[in-house]
Amino acid sequence: MSFYNRHIMPSLINCLCGMSEITDQCRKLVPQAEGLVVEIGIGSGHNLPHYDAGKVVKVIGIDPDERMWKAGRDRVRQSVVPVERVGLSGEQIPLDKHTADTVLVTYSLCTIPDPVAALHEMRRILKPGGRLLFLEHGAAPEESVRKWQGRIDPLWKRIAGGCHSGRPIPKLLEQAGWKIGDMEEGYISGPKPLAYNYLGSAIVA
Repeated sequence: MSFYNRHIMPSLINCLCGMSEITDQCRKLVPQAEGLVVEIGIGSGHNLPHYDAGKVVKVIGIDPDERMWKAGRDRVRQSVVPVERVGLSGEQIPLDKHTADTVLVTYSLCTIPDPVAALHEMRRILKPGGRLLFLEHGAAPEESVRKWQGRIDPLWKRIAGGCHSGRPIPKLLEQAGWKIGDMEEGYISGPKPLAYNYLGSAIVA
């Protein structure tokens, strides 16, 4: 593993995830979680301050990156809800079927190598009647922006830990058997190829 991957990239991702506009988006979504929550790609715990302690009994965070988890140890200590981390990726969730009341995924489907497999796993662990809450950046509606997403992807993936700038989030959800409920989409601040945002919820179709 290179010096960049060991020391620079985790700090870069931690900073990006803490940007004010991303935090504003998380504030809209995370308080909707309830019951036992499985958070895919918990990283350094930027979502932890936004959980509603009156609705959430526990958060199980799925993330393979020990470095990011260590970077968030203060957030874990200060969390208003109990938190546990499981060090595997979203394609391999070591939990029983129908474990979670809510599955939360924020800015992680862009990075998971096989997002459809991960979304199938999320379906498996969700209880009947439960919800998937998602917040992701992805494919822009304009062809000109999508072309730029394709152009920058080879370099961006190397800089940002495998992040894809233009994955078609609604299509991936539908491929994995999810039915999208309410969804907001549009640009947030930042370079257009990296700033088209999807925020919403889904249930098992």
